[in-house]
Amino acid sequence: MTDATATLIPLAEVDTAMVEALLDRAFGEDRHMRTAYKVREGTDWLPALSFAVVDEDQMLVGSIQVWPVALTDEQGRRHPMLMVGPVAVVPEQHNKGFGQALMAAMASALDPKAPLPQVLIGDPDYYGRFGFHGAPTQAWQLPGPFERHRLLVRADNPAILPDQGTLGPWIG
Repeated sequence: MTDATATLIPLAEVDTAMVEALLDRAFGEDRHMRTAYKVREGTDWLPALSFAVVDEDQMLVGSIQVWPVALTDEQGRRHPMLMVGPVAVVPEQHNKGFGQALMAAMASALDPKAPLPQVLIGDPDYYGRFGFHGAPTQAWQLPGPFERHRLLVRADNPAILPDQGTLGPWIG
């Protein structure tokens, strides 16, 4: 992060209303209608993998949430994954490294002994720098409309990912 007065903290320490206001500013008040919300419907974000950036006045500058999801293959087997996002930064703070810091914090918090694949819907140029790509997801389905080139995944061994399946919430 380029702003020396900003601090990275667990998202659980931030008032929920502040997070909702940030997400509304970043993605619009109709964001709940997006397919990503349907993919994680009925689940809660994972506090150990979700972070926030606050400024010197403790105002929320950015946040990242990670959710439990699964890819259900054609045989009905569920392959657990982590859905990254939303990743949000207030518009006036774009291009200051806050998104990168949030992605790094999330990646550092992943369990290296049991790394689940991470999936997201986002800009391939931006998320490609973090190792996300769309090649394994070309035949995956989602519970709503999406732009196929924006469905991205990062996995230590992409060969283990099913070629086809439907992404949805992990409700165990």
